[in-house]
Order: sequence, then structure tokens, then C-alpha cells
Amino acid sequence: MEGFFPLASGSKGNCVYVGTQNTKILIDAGISGRRIKEELARLNVKLTDIDAIFVTHEHADHIAGLKVLAYRLGIPIFANHETAKGIVEYFHDCPKFKIFTTGEPFLLGDLEVHPFSIQHDTIDPVGFTIKTDQLKLGFCTDLGFVTSLVRHQLQNCDYLYVEANHQPSMVYASSRPMIYKQRVLSRSGHLSNEACAELLSDIAHERLKHVHLAHLSSECNTPETALQVIKGFLQNQGIKLEISIAPQHTIGKPIYFSESAELALNGLHESLLV
Repeated sequence: MEGFFPLASGSKGNCVYVGTQNTKILIDAGISGRRIKEELARLNVKLTDIDAIFVTHEHADHIAGLKVLAYRLGIPIFANHETAKGIVEYFHDCPKFKIFTTGEPFLLGDLEVHPFSIQHDTIDPVGFTIKTDQLKLGFCTDLGFVTSLVRHQLQNCDYLYVEANHQPSMVYASSRPMIYKQRVLSRSGHLSNEACAELLSDIAHERLKHVHLAHLSSECNTPETALQVIKGFLQNQGIKLEISIAPQHTIGKPIYFSESAELALNGLHESLLV
């Protein structure tokens, strides 16, 4: 299936599928292998079709599914050196790695991938931009602070998948311990709705087709709050963007790279209903 589809997004697990005619990947695999298999089946994609898994960092909600996908099925993991070390320490075993260097682009099939550094509380976390045909996709979550590098890398994207983790007032009002609140609100924690809105206002352009708001906190945010805050901020700047929420428990809004891919998936769904 040609396009990209958020399979799960949030603190209970993260996974995004990106596919072209020649290459199919996952970005992170933080949900169970069984669920990934089920969600991919909805897209008419098999686990055996996946060429690689790109890992942003080694926190459990981004790598839990590797136990099945990488260790049992042997799907290669693309990660930088420090993240690979973290994965090995987490599972106490070594899967099949393809090591990239943060900041240096690489090719996989017909994808041009650029991993870039972000601010988070792991040793070498990354976001990704991916170019295919005439499209540029940006994927950036789990960052406490938008650096000039992040802003630069996410410029001129056709599609964005960016973090809108929390509303600060809801963090302060939550029952979470203070150490959690301090972590989330820090420059190495997670991005607030307001910070996400400011990022989008800085990089919005007329060819930006859609934005997925990702990694929403289940306790310190709601889809309604995120959309209200971010859309309100952008409207005050005179900016109109198509925005949706990448949910935790279902596939998010599908992005198709071609009309034929959309028709094929719609036909598959109709056949499943018969």
C-alpha cells in the first residue's frame, strides 16, 4: 500500500507505516507484533512485506514490538549507534541492525531518509524526514524543545507527523508525581500544544497538505483540547491547515501517495464487509 498511516500514537505505543511501490517500512514498533500484523492487514500489507524498521529512540513505547518483528522475524532495524546499544540492553539480545549516523542522509530503496537530532531524555534520539518521488514527509515526536535544527529539517514538507503531547495546565493539575511533571515540561521532555502550534506557524506553507498531531497524553491532553489550542493559534496567525489526531488505539487518517492506492484500499475494505 502506497502512503503513510499512523498505526498507533501515544504513551502506550507508537508505530507508523510508510509504503511506496518498492519500499515498505515502519517508523518505531512500540505496540505488540500481533497488533501491528492486524493493523497492516487492514492496509493489505503483510509483515513479510516490511523491509525495515526505523527507530527514533529506545524507550519502550517505541520498541516493544521489536521482540516479534526484529528478533523472531528478522526484519532489519535502522538505528544510530547509541539507540542500537539501548535496544540491545533492553532486550539482552542483538537483532539485525543497519546503523546510520544522525545527521547523515541515507537511501533505502526509493526512500531518501534524513535522521536529525532532537531534544529528549535519551542519548541520541532522532526525528526523520523522508523523500519519495516529489513528496517530503516529516516525522518528529518526543521532543521537549523545538531547536532551530528541527525547524529547519521540517521545512517544505508535504505531510507532517508532529508531537502535541500535553496542555501544561493539565500537567500541573494531574495526579502524576512531581518528577513526572518536571520531566514532561522540561526541554528534554515532550512538546506542548502551544509549542506545537508555534512550530507549525513557523514552517507552514501553501504545499503543506496535512498535519497529524501525535503522541497525545491520555491524562494531560485531549484531542479536542489539542485541536482547539493549535487551530486557534494558527487562525490568529491567518494560517489554515488540514489537521487530524493520530490516535492510540486505531489507525489515523490515511495519507495516500496515489489515487490508485486509495481506490485499492477502499476496495479491500468493501470486500471485508461483504
